[in-house]
Amino acid sequence: MKLPKILNTYCPHCGKHGGHDVSLGKKGKQSSMREGQRKFEQVKKGYKGSPRTPKKQVYKIGKRTVAVLKCKSCGKKHQKVYRSRSRKRTEIE
Repeated sequence: MKLPKILNTYCPHCGKHGGHDVSLGKKGKQSSMREGQRKFEQVKKGYKGSPRTPKKQVYKIGKRTVAVLKCKSCGKKHQKVYRSRSRKRTEIE
């Protein structure tokens, strides 16, 4: 999937239609202090095995593409999620 460097679209923050700088959204760093992670670590302690079923060996081909759009007039960022999953790589040209 190819995305342009500058995309003309609507900005919900300033209410204008104009140019946006495009970058790809990435997964953030996992936090060890989240409630679910703390519970998982607590359950993992002891003599038993894993509390969850093992993962299957079948994986999806691609994730949904998330473009992070930064408005040139107000500087705020918002996301655009592309619904199609069928992509192997995404590049900005």
